[in-house]
Amino acid sequence: MTFDRIQAEKLSSAVVRQIELLILRGVLRPGERLPSERELSDQLGVSRPSLREAISELQVKGLLDTRAGAGVYVADVLGSAFNESLVQLFATHEEAVFDYIAFRRDMEGLAAARACTHGSDTDLRIVDTIFKKMEAAHTKRNPADEAALDADFHMAIIEASHNIIMLHMMRSMFDLLKEGVFYNRSVMFKQRTRRDTLLDQHRAINDALQARNPEAARKAVNDHLSYVEGSLASQHKSEAHEQIALKRLTQEETRT
Repeated sequence: MTFDRIQAEKLSSAVVRQIELLILRGVLRPGERLPSERELSDQLGVSRPSLREAISELQVKGLLDTRAGAGVYVADVLGSAFNESLVQLFATHEEAVFDYIAFRRDMEGLAAARACTHGSDTDLRIVDTIFKKMEAAHTKRNPADEAALDADFHMAIIEASHNIIMLHMMRSMFDLLKEGVFYNRSVMFKQRTRRDTLLDQHRAINDALQARNPEAARKAVNDHLSYVEGSLASQHKSEAHEQIALKRLTQEETRT
C-alpha cells in the first residue's frame, strides 16, 4: 500500500517535538529553566496532564532535568563533548590553545559568512545588540564583563549561521573557554590599547554582518582571531622570559 493512514497526534507528542526543536535550534540552552507548569501549559495551550507526560518523556530521553523545589531545566546535553581526561590535557598543554584558536578561526569565519546569507534580520539585530552592550561595557573597564560579552557576540554569530551541528559543537567549545580551560579571556582585556583594538575588531565584524558582506565578515573574523593568537603567543613568551629572569635573580641573590 502506498499511503499510510493518518494518525491523530497526542498533545504530549506535539509538546515533545516542540521542546526538542527548541533545544536543537539552541533557543533553549543547557541549564536554562523552563517556565512554571501553569505558565508553560498556558503558552502551549495544552492541559497539565499532557504537559507532564511530555516532560516525563523528555526526562527519559535525557533532555530535561527536574530539580526538587526548583523546577524543570534543560539538561547539560553538552557535558559529554569531551571526557575529563581530555579536558585536563587541553588545560595543561599550550599546543591546545593555539589549535583551538585555529579551529575557531576556520569555523567562525564560515559561520560569519553563512550568517550574512542565512541569518534573518532579527539574527543580525541580536548580534548588533550584543555589540552595543560591548561598547557600553568598554567604558566601564570591567574585563570580566567584556570577556563574557565577547563570548556572547561570537555565539550569536554562530546561531545566526543556522547550522545545527556547528551550533552545538561550538557551544560545547565555548563552555570550555568560559571555564578557562583554553585561556583566561579576561587577560586579553586588561591592557587599554588591546581592549580598544579588540572592540574595533568586533565593530568590523559587526559592520560586515550588518552589510551582509560574507567576504568582509570572514576576513574580519580571521583578522580578529589572528590578533588573539599573536597576543597570546606574545604573552606566553613574556611569561617564559619572566621565569628565566626570576631564576637569574634567585641565583644572583645566592652569590656572595
